[in-house]
Amino acid sequence: MEEVLDQLESHWVHQLRPRLDGLTDEEYLWEPVADCWSVRPRTQVPEAVAHGSGAYVWEHGPTAGREPLTTIAWRIGHLAEGLAATAGTFFGGPSVDLDSYDYAGTATTALAQLDDEYAGFVAGVRALGDVGLSEPQGDRSPPAYAQAPVARVVMYTAVEVFHHGAEACLLRDLFLRR
Repeated sequence: MEEVLDQLESHWVHQLRPRLDGLTDEEYLWEPVADCWSVRPRTQVPEAVAHGSGAYVWEHGPTAGREPLTTIAWRIGHLAEGLAATAGTFFGGPSVDLDSYDYAGTATTALAQLDDEYAGFVAGVRALGDVGLSEPQGDRSPPAYAQAPVARVVMYTAVEVFHHGAEACLLRDLFLRR
């Protein structure tokens, strides 16, 4: 189990989370190009691409060609919802998905959500222990992954944190140097 969490926790503590400290709403919502996907007030987003249960929604859906560039808000929302959904599916947390998650409209709220969802995810992995991580995912995952160990979804989630976290940090760097 320690091997599964070591890289994620090291990255979170020493790289990703410190780089997000002090994030402003302006940075959080900054669109480096036109037509970005983001987190926006529900009233500003077409229903076909609006996901979430609250006043703010996360944009995602069918596109005509390339997917749009995404904002820091979009990436943090994606990470927070993904961590929460995994905790709900595999660790007994509340069940959430794209449409039931309450996305944050401000940087402060988003970072608090991200911290809470990350803490719940890590606590869930620790509670499973080595035996729980080695058990098959079963009907909690698509049929192609039913026989894969739970550790696989944990590692996939870690990759998402590395990937989207790095992109959020790059967008922040670009914002600060524009």
